[in-house]
Amino acid sequence: MNTRAPIRIEFARQVAVFLCGVHRGGRNEGSAIAFPMAGAAKPLVFALMFSALAWASAQQPNSTASVVLDRVVAVVNKHAILAGDIDDEIRLSVLDPNLVGQGALTRQHALEQLISRALIEQQIREQDMQSIEPSQDEVDARLDQIRRQLPACVRENCATDAGWKAFLAAHSLTPERVESYLRYRLEILSFIEQRFREGIQISPQQIDSYYHDILLPQYAAGETVPPLDQVSPRIQEILLEKQVNVLFDAWLTNLRQQGDVEILDPSLESAASQNSSPAANTGASPGERQ
Repeated sequence: MNTRAPIRIEFARQVAVFLCGVHRGGRNEGSAIAFPMAGAAKPLVFALMFSALAWASAQQPNSTASVVLDRVVAVVNKHAILAGDIDDEIRLSVLDPNLVGQGALTRQHALEQLISRALIEQQIREQDMQSIEPSQDEVDARLDQIRRQLPACVRENCATDAGWKAFLAAHSLTPERVESYLRYRLEILSFIEQRFREGIQISPQQIDSYYHDILLPQYAAGETVPPLDQVSPRIQEILLEKQVNVLFDAWLTNLRQQGDVEILDPSLESAASQNSSPAANTGASPGERQ
């Protein structure tokens, strides 16, 4: 396997974002794509974008198929979000406990999650919060919870190796991608706890009420229902979410207002502008029903 190929692809992505920059007030800003662009410059810019991405794809070994180019749909503080990232987010949404009973994740909602994720991850890196990085044991424990407790996984018997393998194949996922996704969710949960949770207490009575009134009805008759003591930590996170969402919403809204966020696909932008709850779009909220 050519280990340098991902580096070349990422380099080409950054080149594409930079080349889309336009002169504003006499200086070139490559953090976002802005239109209108001078008519004579458009062909050159897009030709260079095509060349950069095609060159990166050509560096991959054993590449005999035609080159398939991804496209930038949004830019968040110089970080490009691609159409392929949205596809990936939609595939992973089957593991999102917050979407249980809400149907398939839309492309507009997926983009909002990716934008929020980029903003939060940038804040984590700026603050150098290495202490919130989950351990491998924590990631493994969360994966085990999903395989045994998430309703979609319970129905597919994911607790067994054969059932889990079939589940991944059905949703075009790999074990490596799932682990990366869960690591991100745990990191965000830890970040939210450190920043917003202080002083908030959840009572045993609240947990018991949620278990009987909300959790149990989500399982069909005959399905194995996890005992209360096993899911109490996840329920506590859900109830915590209800109390920290106001603070988290305000913080994330402020991040977006201060940052440079530009949506390049008009169909995605119209839906995104109607969204009024950014905390619901992180892809990992403080409370997760596992």
